[in-house]
Amino acid sequence: MLARDWYYNERGRMGLDSAVASLYDRHDDSDLRARAALTMLGVKPGWRMADIGCGNGVLACEAALMGAEVDAIDISPAMLALAEVYARDRKAPIRTQSAGLLSFAYQPNSYDLIVSEFTLHHLPDFWKAVALSRIYGALKPGANFYLRDIVFVSMPDGSERDVEQWAEFNIKNYGFERDSVVTHMRDEYSTFGWVIERMLIEAGFTLVSADYHAPLHGTYLLRKPKSGEQG
Repeated sequence: MLARDWYYNERGRMGLDSAVASLYDRHDDSDLRARAALTMLGVKPGWRMADIGCGNGVLACEAALMGAEVDAIDISPAMLALAEVYARDRKAPIRTQSAGLLSFAYQPNSYDLIVSEFTLHHLPDFWKAVALSRIYGALKPGANFYLRDIVFVSMPDGSERDVEQWAEFNIKNYGFERDSVVTHMRDEYSTFGWVIERMLIEAGFTLVSADYHAPLHGTYLLRKPKSGEQG
């Protein structure tokens, strides 16, 4: 898609430098969790896969080590640098691309799997829908899209309670500073789970599953129908 003067500027809200990116350079069990997710998704050698918003590259590298051809995509140069270091350390043959959900390059109907974790909420809702349409176009018929994001699980009248619970959850479990949680809620574009589900269906996906397993976290498994199938 050709950018126009009214087109949303993904890089304008990037907000990540090397110091911030270093927060994501953690040595924990993230590789095991990534491999478990990829096994659940049925990743096979030779699959073409994209990880959009790849962050430090853990999931992208694990997919490459399982034999997939992986495009690791992120809007942040600092995060891509981390991914490239991690890939070298693991000897994982990933391809990096400096782009976001609205700007990643693709050939139509070319990916066997697309994964995006905690990236979609950076876009206003109109542009979320545009991004989902692009992902749909990039997938092969019958292929899956695995989405994890920060969403409001409740109806609007419960949002204040949800935000407080989410803040406490992240401060307690992940050591986040309260200021960073406040900044996220004020300056980013999380929306309701029921809005995301409608967007996914309107983009053409079949909603295979939706799991709201933690405060303000949603995990979705989507499928692009094959020709003749109903969404």
